[in-house]
Amino acid sequence: MTEKTIGLPEDYPQFLDHLKDRVRRARVRASRVVNTELLLLYWDLGDAIAQQQQTRGWGAKVIDRLADDLRRAFPTMRGLSRTNLKYMRRMASVWPRAAIGQQAVGQLPWGHLTVLLDKLDNRELRDWYAARAAEHGWSRHVLTHQIAGQLHRRVGAAPSNFPDQLPPQDSDLAQQLVRDPYIFDFLDLDERAAERELEAALMTRLEQVLLELGHGFAFVGRQYHFTVDHDDFYIDLLFFNWIQSRFVVVELKIGRFEPEYAGKLGFYVSWVDENLRVADRHAPTIGILLCAGRNDHVVRYSLAGTTAPLAVANYTYDTLPEPIRELVPTDSELADAVDATWDELTTDRTDGDNLQT
Repeated sequence: MTEKTIGLPEDYPQFLDHLKDRVRRARVRASRVVNTELLLLYWDLGDAIAQQQQTRGWGAKVIDRLADDLRRAFPTMRGLSRTNLKYMRRMASVWPRAAIGQQAVGQLPWGHLTVLLDKLDNRELRDWYAARAAEHGWSRHVLTHQIAGQLHRRVGAAPSNFPDQLPPQDSDLAQQLVRDPYIFDFLDLDERAAERELEAALMTRLEQVLLELGHGFAFVGRQYHFTVDHDDFYIDLLFFNWIQSRFVVVELKIGRFEPEYAGKLGFYVSWVDENLRVADRHAPTIGILLCAGRNDHVVRYSLAGTTAPLAVANYTYDTLPEPIRELVPTDSELADAVDATWDELTTDRTDGDNLQT
């Protein structure tokens, strides 16, 4: 039975979609209000406990009793444990009450705040990670991972020639897309790991590669093929960052940086910029060379000799224990893993689909 036969107006589907969108947005706003009110309650509880400890000398036993009494008074309310009361006290000592309603920390779930309190020692870093977690919608696990990898030290740290080859504002944006070093220690392996465990990890590895690259990266292709006057060329990894609307060419090298690498990557960037980029819609293409070591002086001279916007970053597995590190694939093996994963994921898709994170 069609909509017309039951007397529905022609624009009913559009009207229904409009109402559904309003409901979704209202639910999001409501959840944010509830979260903010909960955090304000926790701040008030923590501040009250801190004041009693300072003025009356309350100790740990009083907090234990307080947790028991509060849970008896509110048996259906979660979050009133002894541990959480201590977190509340710490939160009240770290952030002013106004921050809960006005800053990024107030947009995060309580579990995220406990991670910030546990893993970081100063307000500035806590606010830095809180802002990015709120902006990018990081899960608690991702937030923990980014803190462990010291993302704040790595974002924008790779040497580049962006200031020389891009307009100032675009140069700053492009610099935020690169990290140094890139950490590829995301394999969940132990000493007994074998090839089948590596194969099983392929379905998740591409997602983790994209996470390490940063927010907004979409995978375009591995060994991306193009020809110039019948000569064949292959780009190791080609991405598109939809936040900045630009292609990003990534080349992987197993050893230390060599000057000739910059020339080859610059050639790839120039080709993508001329043949794939839509000039009035996309920002200029950039290239990132990932290598296992570099001499920064050699990098500086090499980048000065090219007009393509390039950055050179290290990648490392150094945070893995040595027995596990030996099981981690090399750069070429990692690229092969990405390629195999992409082929499997796209078996039932059309050629135009992209994988995003």
